Amino acid sequence: MKKLVFAGLTLAILAGCSSTPLEDAEAPSDAKAGVASDQTETDNLGLDKLRSDSLLTQRSIYFDFDKFEVKPEYLDIVNAHAQYAADHPAAKMTLKGHADHRGSHEYNLALGQKRSVSVKDVMNTSGASDGQIETVSYGEEEANQNCQGNECSQDRRVDISYEVE
Repeated sequence: MKKLVFAGLTLAILAGCSSTPLEDAEAPSDAKAGVASDQTETDNLGLDKLRSDSLLTQRSIYFDFDKFEVKPEYLDIVNAHAQYAADHPAAKMTLKGHADHRGSHEYNLALGQKRSVSVKDVMNTSGASDGQIETVSYGEEEANQNCQGNECSQDRRVDISYEVE
């Protein structure tokens, strides 16, 4: 009788240790499915348009000295990016505000932020949602410290960059 109980317990233990069947090698793994999902997500962002459209390839908005209003000549570019964001709700962008080296560090940091928020406001009125746009200020961090007069105009800008690039 003890041998019969021992044999029954042994079978019960072995049954509990059985392994799960292997997945079909032809079926996509979670990793493969993730790659396909990422590719589809990237395709849905319209990256070809983002990289080839003449307005969307322009990524800098320039400002006059000590100003943060978007100049009329840049409205088409800003509106094109806003329309792209509206058409692609998963797209996320960062607006990086800059200032030239004249003025205090704190003032230029605030001016860079005002410039990036100004561009964001125009984009919001043109269809882009708040959740798609992040604003940051670099102030004078990346400015040419030796520029004079009009040479400094290149430092007074907002750069548009996309998360997927």
